[in-house]
Amino acid sequence: MASKHPKEVDLAFAANHELRKRVHAAIDQNPTQSTLFRDISTYIMNQTSQQTSEPASKKRKVEDSNGAQNGAAAALASTAVKAWRSYPGTSFSIPQRKKFTLELVENKKDGGIRAIGADGSVEFGIPWRDVDQVFCLPVPEKAKRQHNFIVLPVHGDGVNPVPDDLKTPPPEPIVWTFEEATGKNIVEGEDPGPGPMAEAIHHCLIKAGTGKTVIFPEPDEFRSAIPQSHRKGEKAYHVKAHRGSKEGYLFFTSVGILYGFKKPLAFFDFASINAVSYTAVLRNTFNMVITTQTGEIEFGMLDQDDYAGINEYVQKHGLQDASMAAARRAKKLNVNPPAEGENGTNGAAAAGDGLSELQKAEAELQDMEDEEEEDYDPENDEGDSDGSGSDSEDGEEYEEGEGEEYEEGYDEGEDEEMGGQEE
Repeated sequence: MASKHPKEVDLAFAANHELRKRVHAAIDQNPTQSTLFRDISTYIMNQTSQQTSEPASKKRKVEDSNGAQNGAAAALASTAVKAWRSYPGTSFSIPQRKKFTLELVENKKDGGIRAIGADGSVEFGIPWRDVDQVFCLPVPEKAKRQHNFIVLPVHGDGVNPVPDDLKTPPPEPIVWTFEEATGKNIVEGEDPGPGPMAEAIHHCLIKAGTGKTVIFPEPDEFRSAIPQSHRKGEKAYHVKAHRGSKEGYLFFTSVGILYGFKKPLAFFDFASINAVSYTAVLRNTFNMVITTQTGEIEFGMLDQDDYAGINEYVQKHGLQDASMAAARRAKKLNVNPPAEGENGTNGAAAAGDGLSELQKAEAELQDMEDEEEEDYDPENDEGDSDGSGSDSEDGEEYEEGEGEEYEEGYDEGEDEEMGGQEE
C-alpha cells in the first residue's frame, strides 16, 4: 500500500523524526494541504543542496569575513585595483586568525588596506578615509621581537557608542603581527624591524589626506618599571591588566590608552575620557577605572611598580580631572573650549593640590578615621571597648589577608587559563 504522505516530506525532514511526525499528522488531518507541504519540503531540499554544494572557502567569506560589512569600498574590494605594496604570508589575528597577503592600495579615492586570501579574493579591508588610528606596538613576553599593527576604523574604538545615523555599521579593527628578521634572514642595509612597513602605511595615509600617522610607544609618555626577564636590559611599554576575567595589555600612547590585543579591543582617546581613578589598592596591585561619557571600565591587577609611571601619564594629560573632559572634546572637534568656571571647578585649580588619586583616597580614609576618633565617647561604651577593639584588629588583619589571598589566587587562576590558551 503506497504511503499517502509525499516522499519529499520524508526526505526534507529525515533528520528530525519528531517534526516529520507532526507534518504527517497535519496532512492526515487535512489531506488537501498535502501539496503545500510537498512544495515546502522541495524548497527546503533545494536550499540545503545549494548550501552544501558551495565551497567551504566561499561559505566562510559569507559568514565570517568583513567584505562589505568592513566598510571596504567597491574598488578596494576588487582585485582589479592593483596594490602599491604587498606583504605575503602576514599573520592576522583580527578579524580572522589566519595568514593572508597584506596589501596597501595607494589610490586616494579608492585606496585602503586589505587582506587577500589564497584564492586571490579580498577577505576584508578598510579604506584609508575610514581609518581613525594606526598603532605599531611591541608584543609583550615574546622571545623574538614581534610587533602588532592595529588599524582602528572611525567609530570602531570599542568604547564610544556607534552613531545611530550611520548608514552602514563600522568595520572591525584589523590586527596583524610583524616578526623582526633575525640571523640569516636579515638583509644587509635593510631595517629588520617594522619601520619600513610603518613608513609605507604612513605614505598612504598622507596621500589619502587623512592627517594620520602610525603611532609608536614613546618613553616620554610611558615606560614600564618592570624589567623583561626574557630580554634583559630592554624596557617594556605595556602594563598587564585584566578586564573582567580576560587578560590583556594596556599601552599609554601619545594619543590615548589602548587595551589589546584580543577582542574586544578598546581605545580611549583623550577626548573620550572623563576621569581616571584607582581602586582596590593592595600591597602589590591596584585597579584602574576609566570613566567615559557612557560609563566606567575597570582594569584590574595592575602591578604597583607601574603606578608611578601611570599616574605621571594621567596627570600629564589631565585625565584625573573630570572638569577638563569637555575642554578635551572641544579641542578634538576644533571648537572653542568652555571658559574657566564652566562644568564645575577650573581644571588647573582642581589639579592644583598636587595630589594623585591614590594619595587623595588615602587622605580621605585618614579623615574618616580621625572623625571616628573624635566621635568616640568612652562613657557610652559600657565595657564593650575591649571586645570592640579586638574585633577591629581582627577585621583589619582579615581584610589584609583576604586581599593577598584573592590577589594570589587570581594570578594563579589566570596563569593557568592563559597557559591553556597559549597559541
